[in-house]
Amino acid sequence: MCYHPDMTKEVTLRQAGGSVAATLPKDMADRLRLEAGDRVLAVETDRGILLTPYDPDAERALKIAAKAAKKYRNALRELAK
Repeated sequence: MCYHPDMTKEVTLRQAGGSVAATLPKDMADRLRLEAGDRVLAVETDRGILLTPYDPDAERALKIAAKAAKKYRNALRELAK
């Protein structure tokens, strides 16, 4: 994974009703062509949180992968050795 100073920004989490929200800096949102109201997927990874553009096909694929990882957890653990 590559980190570039312009691509790494600190954000502050804020209470938003019953949720917690993060605000992207304008220059980052502009580079990524994101606007208020756009949908993104938040994916928990072993390295943190990945925000990626919303794609219904990607969301379905992630759900299938999570189900397979749970079902074959022991086999995947053995293969990782």
